[in-house]
Amino acid sequence: MSADKMSADQEVLTAKGVTLVVPAYNEEGGIEGVVRRLAALDLGAPLELLVVDDGSSDGTRGKLSQLEKEFPCLRVIDHGRNRGYGASLKTGFRQAAHEVVVITDADATYPEDRIRDLLDCLDQGAEMAVGARIGESVHIPLIRRPAKWALRCLASYLAGVKIPDLNSGLRAFRRELVEKYVGILPDGFSFTTTITLASLTNHHHVEYISIDYAHRSGSSKIKPIQDTLRFISLIIRTVLYFNPLKVFYPLFMGLSLMLGASLYYDIFLTETAPNLSEKTVLLFVASVQVLGLGLVADLIDKKARLR
Repeated sequence: MSADKMSADQEVLTAKGVTLVVPAYNEEGGIEGVVRRLAALDLGAPLELLVVDDGSSDGTRGKLSQLEKEFPCLRVIDHGRNRGYGASLKTGFRQAAHEVVVITDADATYPEDRIRDLLDCLDQGAEMAVGARIGESVHIPLIRRPAKWALRCLASYLAGVKIPDLNSGLRAFRRELVEKYVGILPDGFSFTTTITLASLTNHHHVEYISIDYAHRSGSSKIKPIQDTLRFISLIIRTVLYFNPLKVFYPLFMGLSLMLGASLYYDIFLTETAPNLSEKTVLLFVASVQVLGLGLVADLIDKKARLR
């Protein structure tokens, strides 16, 4: 398909309507302002606003009930119990009436007025457009910045693409992109990280625009240490799923360097006659096994893509 035809198809798709999905869990302080600003957007297309109440135990549900009466475009979906950020987004995608879906948070941190810019990216051929929190006014707690930077660098290396923002919650999608990977998308906060890595490692067209990021309303649900370790595991696991050699080759090279050093020591630096130590033999076996596993994983991945 030519670029011109793709752009035209995307533009028609966007003009047919846009669904805004907002997951909400105990966001009594910010949800009303977010809903009012979203409902007032002029996107040049029919607007559907879905708020997924993920088992809130504060006054969030009561405020949504009042807002639902005020705004005809608003529909509230009640999970009944807390199922997770990603589960809320997946519910929104399943219930969405339109093929273009925009997600944002209920804590009043993201600039809703930049949604039109994200939709413009889709009109120009992108499959996902992300608001990257790299603007002039970005309020991310200092204690979380080193971990976010390290995670972003690791993800960028493994994906082979520079990632300005790994887990931004302000995004516009073609719904078919999410549906393609819904089987591996988690129910927790790592939904956005997973769809980012899945899209980039499979060479989907992803665009980033610079946005500001405000102080959040209410308390954060993120657990810094626990969630950072979980994100690291998720990044490696997702890349193993789509590009296993990106993980296995560095491991093989590291073991090979250790093997070379151990072999040099055994041959040239020992006072006795040259003899291979148990350490050298173990390093040799480990490096061969890692390389073999990597090649098998890569073959499985390539075979799966041919189906």
